[in-house]
Amino acid sequence: MFTKDFKEQPYWWEQMPLTTMDDTSLPDNVDIVIVGAGYTGLNAAIQTARGGRKTLVLDAENAGWGASTRNGGQVSTSVKPSYDELKKKHGPEVAYAILNEGCNSLQWTEEFIRSEGIDCNFKVVGRFHAAHNSSQYVKLGKAVDRRISGLETEAYMVPRAEQQAELGTDGYFGGVVFPKHASLHPARYHRGLLNKAMDAGATIISHCPVTDLSREKEGFLVKMPTGILKARQVLIATNGYTGGLTPWHQRRIIPIGSYVIATEALAPEVMDRLMPKDRTVSDTRKVVYYYRPSPDRSRIIFGGRVSLGETNPRASGPLLHHSLSGIFPELTDVKISHSWMGFVAFTFDTLMHVGEDDGLFYSMGYCGSGVGMAGYLGMKVGQQMLGKKEGDTAFNHLKFQTRPLYKGNPWFLSPSVMYYKMRDSINI
Repeated sequence: MFTKDFKEQPYWWEQMPLTTMDDTSLPDNVDIVIVGAGYTGLNAAIQTARGGRKTLVLDAENAGWGASTRNGGQVSTSVKPSYDELKKKHGPEVAYAILNEGCNSLQWTEEFIRSEGIDCNFKVVGRFHAAHNSSQYVKLGKAVDRRISGLETEAYMVPRAEQQAELGTDGYFGGVVFPKHASLHPARYHRGLLNKAMDAGATIISHCPVTDLSREKEGFLVKMPTGILKARQVLIATNGYTGGLTPWHQRRIIPIGSYVIATEALAPEVMDRLMPKDRTVSDTRKVVYYYRPSPDRSRIIFGGRVSLGETNPRASGPLLHHSLSGIFPELTDVKISHSWMGFVAFTFDTLMHVGEDDGLFYSMGYCGSGVGMAGYLGMKVGQQMLGKKEGDTAFNHLKFQTRPLYKGNPWFLSPSVMYYKMRDSINI
């Protein structure tokens, strides 16, 4: 099952190990403290530091240790609810604005990476969203036919008879291609952001958890095990790792484990047969799978939500391998070289949320689509901290929901996942 040199860590760290940045002394005061040195925090820091604000980014672990270097590296238009679902809940104008933010995030990510010269294997490869049963294929076709003026995606259907040109399996019932979706190397992207933030003048300190935030007349008192400092503004950029530091946010975030494996190196002809177009792939299951070739096309990176409480990669890895070989039977005997997990943040309305409470800013709840949206909204919230009108987003105007008695422990996930697995197994 596992290779001899198997590692319980992200495959991405092989090419870009995390850096330790804990040898910097704390200042007495700053303009801005950002809690979390992932995509959100670093993109915000780039904006605020370039805007002349004295910016300090703090992380409880190594910068990027969380989901920013643990994800699959798939960049999409990010928003999960459909136009009709959003229209029913929020009205047509808000529905359009929300979906337009998804399109903006994809476009902005590409333009930012290219204009900044970040070397992260960014490619516009397209995404194949596969139907796991015939009913889902029909639903995908109806969604593609539902064209909203101004939100055109250029998506097109691929019937099952032509599926092998997209994906070397008979395990799906066709699907839809989103040609503008992209892929990147998550750890290289993060390192690029880290360098850009430091070049702009931001200070980043890792292994420095914030243990308490208290309001003062003009700003906040920020406490860490190594000291105390004052900040005029604070950004909470912790997403799936949001905890008791800010209980209000913790009550609105649902942390869900996302599990990933990398196969051992595959023969080029196998990769060409199984993933001939270098697409990223997802499917219509509620208990979702997502996968792609590695940037050098030497192996498959395969992820999904296969466990509720298990965080041991040696336990989750075989479950993912079983699912992978179900899609590609010829990979049954292929071994796992890396297995890891991380936490994504879902919300009760499956939408991202951005906001401010008298100098305490937040951006979180990317619902598994954070590669593009976390960076985009990090940039936007950074602009908001500078007082720029262009920083406003559609997500700033949504109620950030919670549920009675919920305090951050998603006890309801187990029955929900069991229910959705049952639904995935039947043709609906």
